[in-house]
Amino acid sequence: MLMPFEIIETIKMIQQENLDIRTITMGISLRDCACSSGKESRKKIYDKITRLAENLVKVGEDIEREYGVPIVNKRISVTPISIIAESCDDENYVEFAKTLDRAADAVGVNFIGGFSALVHKGYTVGDRRLIASIPEALSSTKKVCSSVNLATTKTGINMDAVREMGKIIKKSAELTADSGGMACAKLVVFANVPEDNPFMAGAFHGVGEPECVINVGVSGPGTVKAALEKVKGADFETVSETIKKTAFKITRMGQLVAYEASRRLGVAFGIVDLSLAPTPAIGDSVAHILEEMGLEKCGTHGTTAALALLNDAVKKGGTMASSYVGGLSGAFIPVSEDAGMIDAVKAGALSIEKLEAMTCVCSVGLDMIVVPGDTSAETISAIIADEAAIGVVNNKTTAVRIIPAPGKKVGDVVEFGGLLGSGPVMEVSKFSSKEFIERGGRIPAPIHSLRN
Repeated sequence: MLMPFEIIETIKMIQQENLDIRTITMGISLRDCACSSGKESRKKIYDKITRLAENLVKVGEDIEREYGVPIVNKRISVTPISIIAESCDDENYVEFAKTLDRAADAVGVNFIGGFSALVHKGYTVGDRRLIASIPEALSSTKKVCSSVNLATTKTGINMDAVREMGKIIKKSAELTADSGGMACAKLVVFANVPEDNPFMAGAFHGVGEPECVINVGVSGPGTVKAALEKVKGADFETVSETIKKTAFKITRMGQLVAYEASRRLGVAFGIVDLSLAPTPAIGDSVAHILEEMGLEKCGTHGTTAALALLNDAVKKGGTMASSYVGGLSGAFIPVSEDAGMIDAVKAGALSIEKLEAMTCVCSVGLDMIVVPGDTSAETISAIIADEAAIGVVNNKTTAVRIIPAPGKKVGDVVEFGGLLGSGPVMEVSKFSSKEFIERGGRIPAPIHSLRN
């Protein structure tokens, strides 16, 4: 039973501390839409998505109104299209992306994820066709998001895919040069990708998932920072306990929304993703949480330790509040989407190298990083390889969402708008990784992958 003081406390967190449900994401299996005819397959895909997600936005809005809980995004994730489209003889999968875009428009969701391929151990014909289609697909659609998983702890790193994704990212940026390389903001490269992630751009519906499922992503950096303001100067045990208790409250709200959405839509409840997802709004920043712990600026020495504490405490508190926790469940550190991160980059406190160190202890990895437009494909591939290695060796999810903004140089700012914010162009190493990337092949799995 909810007590009056708990209701008042939640209202305060929503009104004053930017607490919200970041997304309700409906996962839809398209496995029964595979067909030898691409045209017929796309018709099945459109019909199934629009049928199952017909009331998703309405239900989300009803819950918002009845409970007073902001739900920022309503989204859809689908089975990786490389798997579904492979049954047909289409040489190019752009039309599949356009079908997803039309379906997303028809039901009114913000984004649809799943223009994806899983190539951590090698390619199939469908994988090759999908990856080659990514630049045109993302530049010719508005709501479609794409992801490629190219490494796991069990299999190692597919360096052929790493090499190719550097080129794909460059081409995607060039095709959307008029919007600062926007296509790259909808493309994520993963190691150890989770199959139930509700957040974009990396969401897809895994092959082990139910026919249809509701996954919810919570948020609340502003709420955590406000809680820490009340224990200023306290020791780290107190800091950890404060974050745990706050994460519990945030996740309980997510659990409530997930169950309600699941019940009203008549589909399974999947998971609550505990990730603290920042926005460009002032007071909704992960960087500001770290600074509240005593760092003058995010990126200075001690930042990685502070982020490790935050990530651990969020998981401990959140897992007590929900029956099923999944997705990424960590602290997001997307530069362009976090006002504190943007300030830290502009102040010279935060570099790509420091961000890479921080990804050792949090989810997602190098997220929404804008680099100069003349950054080579090989350098982008090498950045992906480094991040994949962190994920593989540490048996955790890491990812890269990087934007080589055409015509931009270090110090410039690229405006993306909305939740994507604005990205300061960050410096990359001037030294070449070309010969390293051109080797190709696979980096073997680490010894601790042999656990059977």
